Amino acid sequence: MSSIVYTLGQLAELLGATLRGDASRPIHGLATLQDAGPQHLTFLANAQYRKFLEDTCAGAVLLTPGDAAGYSGAALVIENPYLAYARASHLFETRPAVVAGIHPSAIIAADAQVDPSACIGAYAVIEAGAWIGPDVVIGAQCFIGARCRIDEGGRLAPRVTLYHDVRIGKRVVIQSGAVIGGEGFGFANEKGVWQKIAQIGGVTIGDDVEIGSNTTIDRGALSDTLIGNGVKLDNQIMIAHNVQIGDNTAMAGCAGISGSTKIGRNCMIAGGVGMVGHIEVCDNVFVTGMTMVTRSITEPGSYSSGTAMQTAAEWRKSAARIRHLDDMARRLQQLEKRLAAVTPDGDTASDA
Repeated sequence: MSSIVYTLGQLAELLGATLRGDASRPIHGLATLQDAGPQHLTFLANAQYRKFLEDTCAGAVLLTPGDAAGYSGAALVIENPYLAYARASHLFETRPAVVAGIHPSAIIAADAQVDPSACIGAYAVIEAGAWIGPDVVIGAQCFIGARCRIDEGGRLAPRVTLYHDVRIGKRVVIQSGAVIGGEGFGFANEKGVWQKIAQIGGVTIGDDVEIGSNTTIDRGALSDTLIGNGVKLDNQIMIAHNVQIGDNTAMAGCAGISGSTKIGRNCMIAGGVGMVGHIEVCDNVFVTGMTMVTRSITEPGSYSSGTAMQTAAEWRKSAARIRHLDDMARRLQQLEKRLAAVTPDGDTASDA
């Protein structure tokens, strides 16, 4: 059982919720509706889980006023239970405390600047001209290239790699295995031989960005690759050179964005989405999972491509029909031409 304990009364005050139940009940952590015990706080944010509500053993449930009206147990009533759960998760965070200082095994260039409040982990490497701001955490075995800048409150998990000339804003979180500023995929073909193009831009990342494990963001070919404020990137995403992503856009795992594509603000890009290069996506666009975006999107809204899941037998039948679509279209066109040659009276145009 966690050593972190809050009473329901304390949680209600901290989360801005209305308490219905015993204010003195101790809560030691969070759990799902199905797994929660009397020591847990849980939440209902998705209607498909409502079936588990009445049988939950949780000490209390975060509920909307509507759901709370039909629930007999202890509740913290609030308009947005999922947001309240997100805030509660930080109260029960068990991450080890950060201690300012530089580990003896870290290798730091003589002219690199490291704020005294920063924490530099074991075997980290910080190259010449780098600047590490206040309260930054650099995990073990991270590599910070020449002239990089990491602003206040940044947190790099172990084994993050920043190539040279990467600029990171305030409170940015980067998870293990991420590579920022690697060379973009740029080559010119000369008589069948690929000649490399030097990638001389950098990467600029705004404030309050989160970047998942093993995500890669390539440096720009000439100007910088740009990631706006508040952007959230999941694990294993590929961002190619000179991509621009607008403020507060979120992107799920395994998406791939080709070079020089520009994505607007407040977009949601679902898992496995692919985008060709040199297109633009306007603000407030939602692209569903596994969609292939092959042209610019100029109107806000939801976009999809591909086919929905079927049984294997149904899919094989559909695939067989797709192979005949071109022939069917030609035959339909011929029929339309023959019908157009017939008058409304049923006589052909040549008889008239």
